[in-house]
Parts: sequence; structure tokens; C-alpha cells
Amino acid sequence: MEREGRTESFKAQAIEIASLAVQAILYEASCYPSPGLVSAISTGAHSDMDYFTFLDSASALISPLIQCAQAGLSPESPKEIFQKIRSIGRLGEQRMFAKTRGVNTHKGTIFLLGICCAAAGKALYSGAGFASLRSIIQAMTEGLVEGELSARNQELASTDPTTLTHGERLYLTHKVEGVRGEVQRGLPIVFDIALNVYQENRDLSLNSRLIQTLVAIMQFCEDTNILHRHSMETLREVQARAVRIIALGGMKTPAGSKAIDDLDKDFRQRRISPGGSADLLGVTVFVALLEDLFNGR
Repeated sequence: MEREGRTESFKAQAIEIASLAVQAILYEASCYPSPGLVSAISTGAHSDMDYFTFLDSASALISPLIQCAQAGLSPESPKEIFQKIRSIGRLGEQRMFAKTRGVNTHKGTIFLLGICCAAAGKALYSGAGFASLRSIIQAMTEGLVEGELSARNQELASTDPTTLTHGERLYLTHKVEGVRGEVQRGLPIVFDIALNVYQENRDLSLNSRLIQTLVAIMQFCEDTNILHRHSMETLREVQARAVRIIALGGMKTPAGSKAIDDLDKDFRQRRISPGGSADLLGVTVFVALLEDLFNGR
């Protein structure tokens, strides 16, 4: 009976963790104006998806995210947990593509939030608490860039480019490590920058708070979505404009708010979509929700 009770407790904890992840996904998709991104108001820079596509996709991710959290609720090592959730993530991608009819809405999100859900599960299981979350993510993904990118540089260079992932191609072209590098470093943009911005702007409406955090992320994110569709020059332009907007006050001032509106119009016209920054916004919201969850225990 005791074992059954623990199993049921773990299931409930996994569902609780995954529900926060889905909440974060929905928050990210709902805020506006999110320059170039799909929202409840606009399709942004996209012609192949809309807000309802994102809702469909989010619903498809509930089960995989629960499974990732369950994988973390175990005595296995962080490395073993990471290997387990990678196969769960691939199944999650299949569910996403089936739901969206082949449109990639959340591939980066599945990778990032899958890792974070598993890390949250491990933090709960070990009793280490919220403060351990970042170190668990680092332990899970240690050596990921070296194992999948830098050590395979020659192999990737000699591989048919059409068979490479976007991340592999961008590493060969620009030496950008993408989400692999971000998680291996313990999500520094989230933990060192975005989480503080999100927490310090509680005086704003939730919508404005999300946009403020998004633009703060855009200052630093090596956004592979922009690189894949455009160029390094465009990425640097996006980062520089985000820096200027934050200097103007962002959503806190009329000048900053107008600059964000102008950026959204420009991005929609030029088909610029900072999807990597959007993924990190979702992670930021999830981590903030997790902190509240852990502190409430």
C-alpha cells in the first residue's frame, strides 16, 4: 500500500508540474504585441499558423510533459533521466506535428520544457528544492554541445546538408550552439536575466509583463529561428533594437510601448519571428511558476 501511495503521489506531482508548463506555453502564445510572433491578436510573421494552431499544439504536449516530469521523479541520475526524456521528446514532436498537420509550433519548447519538467521532478524527488533546479539541468546536459556539435564538426561538414537539423547547420555556419548550449550552461538567459525582469515587473499587467520580459530576452538570445530564416546581420539588428527599447523603458513608458508596436509592424512586414526568444519566455514563466510551487510546499 505504501508503494502504491508513493506512485499516486508521484503521478499527482508530475501532473502538477506539467500543468504549469502548459500554462507557461499558453501565456507565451497569448501576449500581444509580441513582435513577429503568433498571438491571440495576430499571426505575426507567419502565414502557416495562428493562435488556434498553438492551442492545438499545446494540448498535444500535455502527456509528454507529464511523462518528462515522471521521469525526473526517480532515483536515476540526471544523465539517465536526460536520455529517457529525449525519446519522450521525440514522441512529443510526433504528437505536435500530427495535431498541427506538420507545422512546427513548439519543437524548441518541447526540448526546453521537457528538460525543465524532468529537472523539477528530480528536485522534488531529491528534496533539494527550487535552488537545485539550475544545477540539475546542467548535470543532465553536461557535454551535450561537445558530444553533438563540436566533436562532430568534421562529420557534420561532410554530411548531406538536407539531413542535418537546423541547429546542426547553424553550428557549422555560425558556430552558434543554440538550445543545446543554453541548457548546458544552465539557461543563463532565463536564470540570470529574464526571471529577474519577470519578477521585478509585477506592477505591470500580466500582458505587459510578458512583453517586457520577451524584449529583455531578445537583447541576448542567439535566436536560431532568426538565423535560419534570415542572417546574422538581422539577428544583431534585432538584438540592438531590443536594447534600445529597454533603454526607452519598454512597456513602462509611452515611448517604449510605441517602439514595441513599431517593431511588431516591421517584423510582420519583413517576416522576422524571434521564436527562440519566445521559447525562453515560456521557460521563464514556467520557472517562475515552479518557484511559487516549491515555496508553497
